[in-house]
Amino acid sequence: MKIVSNSVVNTLNIGKKIAKILKPSDIICLFGDLGAGKTVLTKGIAKGLGISQEKVISPTFVLMRMHMGKSLPLYHFDLYRLSEVGDILGLGYEEYFYGQGIAIIEWADRLNFLMPKEFLKIELSLLGGTKRTIKFSAFGNRYKELLKDIHENISS
Repeated sequence: MKIVSNSVVNTLNIGKKIAKILKPSDIICLFGDLGAGKTVLTKGIAKGLGISQEKVISPTFVLMRMHMGKSLPLYHFDLYRLSEVGDILGLGYEEYFYGQGIAIIEWADRLNFLMPKEFLKIELSLLGGTKRTIKFSAFGNRYKELLKDIHENISS
């Protein structure tokens, strides 16, 4: 599934719609160049979970920040400055990826062999200005269902 977001507000709203259908242990892996909108989409998901979007900043220097939503925690990873995959092992990443919250991983391509087998992949590409494409791919049965739900929610 591929959609076009025409503005930052539109990207935030897409994130809020995604948040409405997320469940504990869902993993969202974000891909895209600098400035493509990964953190903006994460802010929208956070807002949909009842977290102030102002609290969501790239956790670049700490690898992960936890935010408590109304009913679910959000584990926001930013692997941009990850020098070795081993650096994430010390975090106990499995507890966050497969725990009772939502895991969002920016720069997920840096996970290498730690990439989960099942997840929702979202690729963001800047088209110019504030316009971007957002491409969704599902890996695993849960995420195929989630992708169907996202398609219905965003289309409505």
